[in-house]
Amino acid sequence: MADRYELKLPALKVSQGSKEIYCFAVDGKKLHDFAAVSRIRRDDEKRLQGYQRPEVLSHIRSIRRYLESDGAMLPNAVVLAFDERVKFVPAGRGGAVEYSVPGELVIPVDESLADEDKPAWLVDGQQRSAAIRDADLAEFPVAAVGFIASGQAEQRSQFILVNSTKPLPKGLVYELLPETTGQLPRSHERRRLAARIMSLLNTQDGPFYGRINSPTSPKGNIKDNSVLKMLEHSIYEGALFQYRNATDGTGDEGRMLAHLQAFWKPVSKIFEDAWGKPPRESRLTHGVGIQAMGFVMDRLTTDIPVDKVNWDEVRSVLRGLEEHVAWTSGAWTFPDGQERRWNSLQNTSHDVRLLSTYLQARVRE
Repeated sequence: MADRYELKLPALKVSQGSKEIYCFAVDGKKLHDFAAVSRIRRDDEKRLQGYQRPEVLSHIRSIRRYLESDGAMLPNAVVLAFDERVKFVPAGRGGAVEYSVPGELVIPVDESLADEDKPAWLVDGQQRSAAIRDADLAEFPVAAVGFIASGQAEQRSQFILVNSTKPLPKGLVYELLPETTGQLPRSHERRRLAARIMSLLNTQDGPFYGRINSPTSPKGNIKDNSVLKMLEHSIYEGALFQYRNATDGTGDEGRMLAHLQAFWKPVSKIFEDAWGKPPRESRLTHGVGIQAMGFVMDRLTTDIPVDKVNWDEVRSVLRGLEEHVAWTSGAWTFPDGQERRWNSLQNTSHDVRLLSTYLQARVRE
């Protein structure tokens, strides 16, 4: 029978406004007995689960070699999110300040539990904890900071905030943003709704289904950042603005998705060959094409609700672009006489502006 016991650790409760954190030390070898790494993935119903990036084995090996050397020290605290099974018992004496209370952290340990049922999750310190786990050491105490989280949404928010000064992969941040709670840095707040819509595009039936590259959709070949830029512009300045709540930053996600699907479905059919190819073989699925066609959508449908748009007319306009585009071969001929090979257009602000202006001019004609 697996061991079940309570791990009791001296701790300090620190009040930060309405929040409380717990500072303590624990043997790093015991971390995985009660704490899990919640790796990012999607379940069978396309719902986001977890939030961590995969282990970086080379980094873990490097930390392990260091830990096994003389004089090794890891001064940075690991960060843990506890559920409500973890309790703090204050000591019988008061401290010199009200915001700091000494006591004992009581963590239930049941070695038979699956990772998803453990009472704690590693928010920061995944690589360090894995290195300690694998190191040829009897024990290695580490500093730790914990907080009691209300659920995975709060854990994801804390994960982004804790790692905001580190080079987190942008794709991971984009995928986590829609399913976070609480205040985030302003740049992330602005992108949260766009990231949510991008996730819906990538996980629901339609032309973008499975096509957007992300941590949970690694086979996708359309860059997430290109789609995100297209969506962000439309939400704040284009066709999707009409569905946005300017007061709280939310939006009518269902109508946004319907509007996008109604436009991009004919795009994928009319330019079927170009849409079916990866960005290196098609400027339509390349960042420059995704953003430029987003501007076309905004030009044709801004301020017109999805159920009021004349989609037959939109399809007619899109078919009229066929003779003017060079998505997969040939050359682009711009009004100023400039001629560019089909694949010379790049995902730069200059080329996005050049192609967007060109396509919108053809639309007006």
